[in-house]
Amino acid sequence: MSTCTAASAELGEPIAATAATARTWLLVEQPGPWGAKALRASHMDPDVGRALEKLAAEADVRVGLIRRPGRHADGHEPQRRRVYLAGASWVRTAVVDDPGKLLGWDLTAPAEQGEPYEGEPLAFVCTNGKRDRCCALYGRPLAAELAAGAGRGKVWETTHLGGHRFAPTMLVLPYGYANGRLDPDRAEAVLAAARDGRVVLDGCRGRSAYDRPGQAADLAVRALTGEDRADALTVEGTRVTHVDGRQWDVDVVQVAAEPPRPESCGAALMTPVRMKVTGVRAVSRRS
Repeated sequence: MSTCTAASAELGEPIAATAATARTWLLVEQPGPWGAKALRASHMDPDVGRALEKLAAEADVRVGLIRRPGRHADGHEPQRRRVYLAGASWVRTAVVDDPGKLLGWDLTAPAEQGEPYEGEPLAFVCTNGKRDRCCALYGRPLAAELAAGAGRGKVWETTHLGGHRFAPTMLVLPYGYANGRLDPDRAEAVLAAARDGRVVLDGCRGRSAYDRPGQAADLAVRALTGEDRADALTVEGTRVTHVDGRQWDVDVVQVAAEPPRPESCGAALMTPVRMKVTGVRAVSRRS
């Protein structure tokens, strides 16, 4: 049986501007198995999971579960959980002995929660086979290999990054750029670049802090200029501004991806919306 990743690759589906949109991420360690709706189908108290989903939704925060790569046995023993809260260029962290304590966090002021994270970039690889088998089939081996090389403290499995058909997918914090169709060498290159504050365009899905047209604009200007410093560009709408003052207006249209293809394994054939860049225009500077 063909997988959704195979169908997408065979059709040459563009990967740019497909990252999940999230101005803020809340990632909570939860060992053990995950269901398709992981916060309500894991060894976390489902009432806590539902409340956490509601709290995050009200604050426009994207929440997910994370766990260490490897075997996922969970003996239901009380244990301390690592938590990350991240925006486009910052990461906060904390350790809690009860995920319910996160319900007391003010997610409308995320940069004030926890403590600053000052370590190396963090990689989160989607591995939730209950959502899509491609994520487990391709994501778990990638996470394990990365963890063996980069160290377990920097690599995590996570529940959902969107875009199953681009598996294996990975989010890197800080900066919030997502990548897909990775192999271990390319994933290592992405992490090495992130350590230098840079972005690898090959296989880049976009920066999650931007909506999908904004992701397309950001990647189009990077391709045009060769700029790979993660924080050298900012995007408002589809106008891209460089730290040196240069600006570009990027024309982005939404088109249907033809022919139809499954967005997930076993799903009906669909024509997902994709972002198409039709023009990039430099904005004249005022004298």
